[in-house]
Amino acid sequence: MAPREPDDEPSGIHCRLDELLAERGMTLTQLSEGVGVSIVNLSVLKNDRAKAIRFSTLVAICDALQCSPGDILVRA
Repeated sequence: MAPREPDDEPSGIHCRLDELLAERGMTLTQLSEGVGVSIVNLSVLKNDRAKAIRFSTLVAICDALQCSPGDILVRA
């Protein structure tokens, strides 16, 4: 079994949510309302502090931003 990584260590994945929202002129609040995910949870994702994301959440964000998962999550 692999050792558990500390919560403050980078995951190696970068979330581009901030850039995508800016490109579309959309706020985090608007995205939250559109996808039904709390602002707090989206903020955790946006600030690269998320350790996991549900596929259903990722699909909802992609639908709202008209993008693909690879546009949101990239290797850091």
